Amino acid sequence: MVAGDRDRPVSPRYGIQSDDHAGFDRPGRRSRPRTKDRPDYSVKPIGRVIGIDRGRFACIVEGGEDRVVATKARVLGRKGVIVGDRVYLDGDVSGEAGTLARIVDVVERSSVLRRTADDDDPYERPIVANADQLVIVTALADPPPRTGMIDRILVAGFDAGLEPLLCLTKADLASPDELRAAYEPLGVRVVVIDPEASLAPLQAELAGHTSVLVGHSGVGKSTLVNRLIPQAERQTGHVNAVTGRGRHTSTSAVALELPDRAGWVIDTPGVRSFGLSHVHPASIIEAFPDLAEHTSDCPRGCTHEAGAPGCGLDTAVAAGAVAEARVASYRRMLAHRHDRG
Repeated sequence: MVAGDRDRPVSPRYGIQSDDHAGFDRPGRRSRPRTKDRPDYSVKPIGRVIGIDRGRFACIVEGGEDRVVATKARVLGRKGVIVGDRVYLDGDVSGEAGTLARIVDVVERSSVLRRTADDDDPYERPIVANADQLVIVTALADPPPRTGMIDRILVAGFDAGLEPLLCLTKADLASPDELRAAYEPLGVRVVVIDPEASLAPLQAELAGHTSVLVGHSGVGKSTLVNRLIPQAERQTGHVNAVTGRGRHTSTSAVALELPDRAGWVIDTPGVRSFGLSHVHPASIIEAFPDLAEHTSDCPRGCTHEAGAPGCGLDTAVAAGAVAEARVASYRRMLAHRHDRG
């Protein structure tokens, strides 16, 4: 972000300054006048951004298999293009060695998964665009599961409008029963992965989706991706026996197509924290229609948290209209918005 950008209005489409082509009609001093007619990029080929490395964007042109390397137009801003974006490409899109295209605009996103560095950070960090499913990868042991981290990632996923899937790895080391009991009441699907077992149940859940994989460092996310897509060759690491923390092996997000074009997975670097300062509690309750319908009579400004006076969720539980376990699980997620997990 360049100096002064923080004071400019933000576009809900791209998360960058509101006039995406401001540079075309605001010439600098002593420069030649520029046209106010904005270019029409709708006839340009569209590509999917599958990786970013030092200012170069790897794209696959839609309708084909050509892989194109592209730069980005300055008007889009430093954070204007992320993995998963569908973009308009100008220049050489042949994909031949030594050629370079240019990303000139971004197609409106269907979803954006975001996080902040911590809960006090006012600046959102977009992670992935246009995913429709969030796969939270958690080890059952080595490192042990952190429900606080799972809850926080779920909150961000619900805020982005993604369908959640909890993927429990290293099932040979511990039982998944406790985590199933904690998350199935929320309507979260759970898949358990044994290192020696078939991945068919997970493959069935991924088929037809663009799924973003998110998880704590060391949970086996890259190992899982390599099993799903053998040619991916994602680097794998180990868990420190002293700290119990995993080593960051994936350093950037990358989109990979599943075999037989069954869908896409976007592998992301392991995280050790997941800030939620960008998420408003109201957007979380909207992800649970069966709970939201009982909050219409809540007092103004009700947080719906445990102990909130007059909360309609307590009334609904007392009347048997909703399960107490589901409300408790929802409130646990709310609590973890302010807690490091």
